[in-house]
Amino acid sequence: MIESPYAEQLARIPVSEHRTDVDGTETAWWEYGAADAPVLVLVHGFRGDHHGLEPVVAQLPGFRIISPDLPGFGSSSVFVDRPHDIEAYADWLSAFITAVGIDGPYTLLGHSFGSIIAANAVARGLAPERLVLVNPIGAPALEGPRGVMTRLAVVYYRAAAALPERAGFALLRNGAIVRVMSVTMAKTRSKPLRRWIHDQHDRYFSAFGDRDAVLEAFRASVGNDVSEVAADIHVPTLLVAAERDDVTPLDAQRRLVTRFPDATLEVIPEVGHLIHYETPGDAAARILRFLRSGANA
Repeated sequence: MIESPYAEQLARIPVSEHRTDVDGTETAWWEYGAADAPVLVLVHGFRGDHHGLEPVVAQLPGFRIISPDLPGFGSSSVFVDRPHDIEAYADWLSAFITAVGIDGPYTLLGHSFGSIIAANAVARGLAPERLVLVNPIGAPALEGPRGVMTRLAVVYYRAAAALPERAGFALLRNGAIVRVMSVTMAKTRSKPLRRWIHDQHDRYFSAFGDRDAVLEAFRASVGNDVSEVAADIHVPTLLVAAERDDVTPLDAQRRLVTRFPDATLEVIPEVGHLIHYETPGDAAARILRFLRSGANA
């Protein structure tokens, strides 16, 4: 295990682990910070878990941060009687916020696949004070200049579904393929940071126990995007995009921000789809400015 470059900052923030039944789905979640601090709810990306957003948590010591593992990933259970589609995840997120007792104002943050879940939940009636979308999936994944890579991923996941269960699991968890994904997404030139990012993906990118859940969630991640529901989101929204994102190009992010009734776009230079690993301090600074602008309005 390679120590996180953000470990010292994170260690200063108290953390506790919890498990809660959310409409029949046992959900693991982590609480960081003081109980009386402003609340921030995090939704991580596809194939990740709460660990992926801990570098951002480390930059936000003045908040009570609630960070669950999505159903089907990390330590959370799968949906028992629903497919792992966007509607199910959006319903789960709304039920989760109620189940953990968040009844006052809060900010909702979604990263990557989590941006689609968070946006759909808000469009369907969830009511945070503010919404933050980091590396938002702002356009159909199968379109545009990066569509070829997505189609290759589709072939990969279809092959994992077609194989017998044990072989399918082995393909999904294949270390060489996970490393290729990690190398492709990482843009930093820092060798120590790249090694840590690859270690994080090796440790947590295969933290799932149900092949069907992963395949269903993948279909949800490439079959939906934030632009489909942006017009129905009526809370102030911040988009934190990356200049070199291989999933949603910057031009698509600039189009996406115009679809919201009230949204701001911030672009972090020289980074790709791993803002949460490579530039969490920059992202946190932009998030704090956004939140403070609301407090002073």
